[in-house]
Amino acid sequence: MAATQAQNAKKAALKGTNGSKTLKYRSSTIFRRPKVLELPKKPLYQRKAVAHYPRMDSYDVIISPLNTETAMKKIEDSNTLVFIVNKKANKYQIRDAIKKLYEVEIASVNTLIRPDGKKKAFVRLTADHDALDIANKIGYI
Repeated sequence: MAATQAQNAKKAALKGTNGSKTLKYRSSTIFRRPKVLELPKKPLYQRKAVAHYPRMDSYDVIISPLNTETAMKKIEDSNTLVFIVNKKANKYQIRDAIKKLYEVEIASVNTLIRPDGKKKAFVRLTADHDALDIANKIGYI
């Protein structure tokens, strides 16, 4: 038993790994390059000395509350506040700014760009916060 095992090992060693060639079966007409190991970069020196200060804080994001008839209707009917916001601000920044400035919980934020180029944000509050009270607190009712 041990002798035959040794002979088989000797035969395999002589033959090598390239003894039998198998053809690679390609099922796709597209050749996709193989994924290779990408190691994380290890820079020799820091590219920036200090991190950039936040480009937009809460006061830069929100420009003003909007006080129109439709905005008032939104406040009364759908618990939604309407603001003119910075055009570069995204929904997450608007949500955080209003949460920080007015201490309210927000259900959703919808935005649109008006024809005059300003961005308008519809901020829907959760049921436990009343938009009418917040509007009074802001002072535009």
